[in-house]
Formats: sequence, C-alpha cells, structure tokens
Amino acid sequence: MNTRCICDPMVFIVDDDAGVRRSLRMLMESAGHTVASFDSAEAFLKACRPDWRGCVILDVHLGGMNGPALHALLTARGITLPIIYLTAHGDVPGAVQAMRRGAVDFLLKPVRGQHLLTQVETALASQHMADLTPAPPAPLGKLTPREVEIAELAFAGLTNKEIARQLSISHRTVEYHRTQILHKTGTTSFVQLASRLTLRHEPDHARTPGDPPGP
Repeated sequence: MNTRCICDPMVFIVDDDAGVRRSLRMLMESAGHTVASFDSAEAFLKACRPDWRGCVILDVHLGGMNGPALHALLTARGITLPIIYLTAHGDVPGAVQAMRRGAVDFLLKPVRGQHLLTQVETALASQHMADLTPAPPAPLGKLTPREVEIAELAFAGLTNKEIARQLSISHRTVEYHRTQILHKTGTTSFVQLASRLTLRHEPDHARTPGDPPGP
C-alpha cells in the first residue's frame, strides 16, 4: 500500500480473506472508486494517515485485532472514517453495538453488490458533510502521549501485563496511567470510555429515543 497523501475519497477494505478483498476491489473499481486494501487491522493502522478521506469496509472477525477494536482505536485518535462492517457470523447484539459506534451499516457475507455500493455512497457523502463542519476536539486530548498510547492498547484488548511488556514499563506504572486516564476523562472504566468516545461521533439521527447526548 502506497502511503502517499490521500486527498480524494477512497474505499479502504480491511479483510483477512484474499478472495473477499479481491472481489470487493473489483466491485468498487467497477463503480469508479479508488481502492486500497489491507489484510489486517494492524496493517491498516500502520499505514493510516489523518488526512485520509473515504470510508472503510471492515471485516468484524479478523486475525489479530478485530474490527470493533480497530474502530475504537480510530475513534480514540480522532479519525472518523465511516465504517461499513462485513461479517460471516452476524448476530443482533453485534449489529446493535456496531450501529451505536456510528457504523453506516452491518452487513452479512455474501453481501449484495448493489446494496454495498449504495452504502459506500452514503458513507462517502457523510464524510463530505463532516469535512464541511468544524472538527470536534480530540477525544483523548487531555491525556499525555504515554496515556494515549496505553489507552489505545487497552482498547485493543491487551491486559496490563501485556501493555507493560510491550512498552517495557512496570505493571504498576500501567495501573497508575490507567487510573489517570479514567480520572482525566471522567469515566469509571475503559468500557465506559470506549462507549463515550464512539457516541461523540454518532450522528444524532442514529441515536434511539432516550439515548443521552454525547458529552
């Protein structure tokens, strides 16, 4: 994947099945879209740039980091590329959670090509509208760089010991930073923090009656 500056909207495909990536690329390119594909969430994160525009077709069940974890990390970094989830193992709770995270749609494989293209157009239109409005403050803007790093690893599902080992710091230091993260963000758990981060970017019309407004 070429990591040049991408100013024009693109369709980013993240799926660990080479056949699915190939068929989705052909479908998108046949409709005139520029496509970049990745075989893992980690590969997408490594290449991702803040100036990227477009939408992401994201597999839920990836090897390594899964789709929802990638979505949470992107949100935590203030990257609001619209997400269209694909899965071969859909379930109602998973679909509801995906939509509450602000996903454009949650589709079962094999997906109907025309419906997917319609949802991609919807996602690209929402990205364009977002570009016309002022960007909100970074969700983790009050945190230090080390705290942001630890928060992102926690969102990815790593335990305190795994975070400590990856960052070459002590387990107690990780615990201290996690406490500081929750204190600074006014939350009581990382589950609550992840929910609050995603609700910040959820369109008002996507909230169900009785949902509290985002902070």
